[in-house]
Amino acid sequence: MKRDLIGYGKEKPKIFWPQNNKIAVSFVVNIEEGAELSISSGDSQNEHVYENNKTKILNVPDLCMESHFEYGLRSGIWRIFNIFDKFDLKATFSCCSLALEKSPWLVDEILNRNHEISAHGVKWISHAYLNREEEKKIINDCYSSIFKLSGHAPMGWHTKSSTSPFTRDLLIEHGGFIYDSNAYNDDIPYVVKKKDQKFVIIPYSFDTNDMRFDGNNGFVKGDDFNIYCKESFNQLFSETKDGSPRMMSIGLHPRIIGKPGRIKGLEDFIKYVKTFKNVWIPKRMDIAKYCLEKDSFNFF
Repeated sequence: MKRDLIGYGKEKPKIFWPQNNKIAVSFVVNIEEGAELSISSGDSQNEHVYENNKTKILNVPDLCMESHFEYGLRSGIWRIFNIFDKFDLKATFSCCSLALEKSPWLVDEILNRNHEISAHGVKWISHAYLNREEEKKIINDCYSSIFKLSGHAPMGWHTKSSTSPFTRDLLIEHGGFIYDSNAYNDDIPYVVKKKDQKFVIIPYSFDTNDMRFDGNNGFVKGDDFNIYCKESFNQLFSETKDGSPRMMSIGLHPRIIGKPGRIKGLEDFIKYVKTFKNVWIPKRMDIAKYCLEKDSFNFF
């Protein structure tokens, strides 16, 4: 695959977001609880990436890990919903279809608040080593499951960790998706084209992301998350003086940011952003639709 190491370069698109908003702040809630690898669920191994639990439990169920993930939907999600409700904020819920199948009540909670449900695979796994047919089946199964559960076809896709070389082509060939977030390479979305079909890349971020509470040299307190996100926002907003837009992704997980000692960091950041004019807080599908309408984002 040919890499693009320049992107927009010095020639950023001279266009702002709807209503002349300068920056788009996209909140993404990842729903993975129940879709993580688990011997209890019939997988050959257990998920081993989670905060302070660094021990790999082999050949038997990891009940500690399962309990950590359960916290997300038992407790953490309600704190997130309450904050979004308080600020009338609309977000994108990037969902593993297996997680929704195990907790179908969550679909109504998301849609009744007019949030977006996008696709995050069937299980919470990397696609890096999948062959084309294996991945095609996962994409089709995930799409069909979310449509069946919600009555709405997902428009966006994000793969855990690395994609395969086939992922984007398969999403475009599928025909039901208009964007993916399988990129981390820009602060502005861009549009690609294949076989006369336009497709939006909405870059995601691992730094303005609550997963930095996991591991060394990351976030410790809720205010660490708040401060880092504010500094990122301030820098991006200042750069819009050149007449071009910016976008910021905030990655969230109910089992992580939903902890009592962290949730205020999210609330304080939202409160801060809400003090600014010319800020758009959209669902990712609305970003994609806007980019498809405007030639300024075209990369072909």
